[in-house]
Amino acid sequence: MPLDVTSDLDAFLRQALAEDVGAGDVTSNALFEPELRARGTLRLREEGVVAGIGAALRVFELLEPGATVEEHAAEGEVVGAGALAGEVRASARTVLAGERLALNLLGRLSGIATLTRRFVHAVEGTGVDVVDTRKTTPLLRRLEKDAVRAGGGINHRMGLYDAVLVKDNHLDLLGASGSAAGMKEATERVRRDAPAGLFVQIEARTAEEAAAAAAAGADSILLDNFSPRELKSAVPKVRAAVQRRRILLEASGGITLRTVRRYALTGVDRISIGALTHSAAALDVTMEIEALRRA
Repeated sequence: MPLDVTSDLDAFLRQALAEDVGAGDVTSNALFEPELRARGTLRLREEGVVAGIGAALRVFELLEPGATVEEHAAEGEVVGAGALAGEVRASARTVLAGERLALNLLGRLSGIATLTRRFVHAVEGTGVDVVDTRKTTPLLRRLEKDAVRAGGGINHRMGLYDAVLVKDNHLDLLGASGSAAGMKEATERVRRDAPAGLFVQIEARTAEEAAAAAAAGADSILLDNFSPRELKSAVPKVRAAVQRRRILLEASGGITLRTVRRYALTGVDRISIGALTHSAAALDVTMEIEALRRA
């Protein structure tokens, strides 16, 4: 079943804490009495887009229901190096036990948001959306896709259950690849047999395949591994195949920060980039901890 982070985040975080803390933080438990209170501040060591701060601070609330947390930077906010993102006040044992998980989440998700923002800026003014993919960390998909949105990107389908996407392997198994008639048949089949109302996207490797799928009723064509020159030629052919009906055209396949603007100027509506989630470098984040008082 799909993960609903609003209801399942706590369960996920508890699993992550069990992995890291287990039966207890033996180092902190040996060094500090439970009465010692501490303040931990989460900071970004480099400029970037904040994402995941709510999840990071929730870690401490799960460890200690009486912990006090505060967000100092909003989700999606661009901050400079050294910026304070959030803070926690709790027992020293709690702050130390939750430190690594909180930092891992904040760094990973802020890295995704920051890379997404770079792609969004690269296509600024073209009207093209930057879209993510299913190339996510298992069980972190919802959080990582939230981070894409924080960076200004758009979410593609969440999983295999909420939209139809006929890809190259589907087409190869059907024997439809390279055949306009095969593309037409595959498109009509999913239109007929998939649950009613689902968005239908068909992957195409040539302009002829794309036009056939578009004419057969696809809502969207995924133009995969086209060069910018090939795309610029294919786009008007696909749009002509549907005449006045609106169709969404998406480019994908090895598109980088260096090339993304060239793709955005070909007439497509959006560009999907797996690297947003599978290759984003985590932002450098840190937690500074100070004792508050002893009982």
